[in-house]
Parts: sequence; structure tokens; C-alpha cells
Amino acid sequence: MLTARDDFTPQTLIEAAFDPYLTAFARLVPGLVAAWDRLPEHNGQKAKLADPISLLRDWDHRWAAESTATSVAVFWGEDLWALTSQAAAGAGMSVWDYMADRATDTQRLGALETAAQRLRRDFGSWKVPWGEINRYQRNDGAIVQEFSDAKPSIPVPFASSRWGSLASFGAKAYPGTKRYYGTSGNSFVAVVEFGPRLRAWAVTAGGVSGHPDSPHFDDQAERYASGDLRLVYFYPGDLDGHVERRYRPGR
Repeated sequence: MLTARDDFTPQTLIEAAFDPYLTAFARLVPGLVAAWDRLPEHNGQKAKLADPISLLRDWDHRWAAESTATSVAVFWGEDLWALTSQAAAGAGMSVWDYMADRATDTQRLGALETAAQRLRRDFGSWKVPWGEINRYQRNDGAIVQEFSDAKPSIPVPFASSRWGSLASFGAKAYPGTKRYYGTSGNSFVAVVEFGPRLRAWAVTAGGVSGHPDSPHFDDQAERYASGDLRLVYFYPGDLDGHVERRYRPGR
């Protein structure tokens, strides 16, 4: 992304930071599709996996909150990772290389079947928009959150960096949840333009306050999920019209 051009502006750099292309799946999915294509017509998996394969065959390998292919790919990738990670370590290979170059057709197709079953079990259908699964939730000021599907949360379109997402959101299911909630990844994102006058844009996961009753507890959550960075007030004059309260030490 960064070597493809040398004319970045702050805005195009922000766009690059939230580029949705998932490089891992661009490499892995063709091998899965080819494995399905090699199945004999009378094989039971051929019909069982036809619809998920059709979805992934036409996918552009880009995350989106409304993308059902992203959900299938992530669940499939997780199950294939579990099947191959030990063998990859034994072979002295990265799991990504092993999955792409050495995973068997049986492993690839078996992982897809398991992924579809997990999606049906947890969400009622294998075809679930990614944003329904991948969520941001902040319930209180605790460092370690107790997540709940019954409490409010917002969809996050980007995925884990494991799959090549530069806008990284490391999410998983927790005890008692079906949805995935993020606890790692890009917690602070900033783009800075250095020059005679500094300009910068940034966003923080959730908000800058740890107090649930503060309006700034989660006022950046939607910005974070959409890549809508806020202007950074750097110079004293930038604060005009934006100051809620002034504090002086000792008072």
C-alpha cells in the first residue's frame, strides 16, 4: 500500500490505513475453491458446500460490515488455522505459508464445512453479515470487560491483522457470547502532516474517558469503526469553541 505511490496526502493516507483488502484470503481462498472444483460430482461435500464456495469464488477479498463472505472466510480461516498450526510449527513454516502451500484438500474443505456449521449453530445461518458478528463494546470503566450479547455494541467492519487487515481489530467470542468482541488491534490511529504548521487527525477506540457517565466515554466509537478520524487541536487557537472546562493545577 505504501510503496504503490509517493504522492500521499493526509486524506489518502487515512484511506490507505483503512484499505479493506485482506491479503491472506486473496492467497488462501483460491486454493479452497480449487479443492472444491476437484471433488467428484457424486461426492456429498460437492453439493453441501456449493453455496459457500460460490460466495467465496466471487468475493473481492475485502472486508465490509455487510459482507457475508468476510464472515465465512474468517470462520473458515480460524478452523483451517487450528487444523494446520501444529504441523506448520513442526515444518518450520509460518501458518499462512503452510495453509496456502501444504494444506490438503480434505483439510481445506473440512474446515469450510466446520465453519458453516459454527455459523448456523451460533447465528442461525451460515450467511451472516460480518458486522453482526464483529463488534465493539465498552460497558464500564474496567480494564478487562465482561462482554454480553444482550448489551449494546456497534459493528466493526475491519478484521484481524492475522488476515492482512491494516486497520486491525482482534476480536473473538467470550464466555457466554456468540458475537466476537475486540480487545486488541489499533487502539489509537493518527495521521500527522509535518510542515510550517502541524496538522493531524486521530481517533481513539471508544473515547478518552474511563467514566461511563462521561459523554467522552464512547463518543469516538463510531468514528473508530468507520475510520472517521477527528481533527487534532494542537495550537492554542485550535481550541477556540471547543473547550468544555479549564483546569489549573492547585485550583
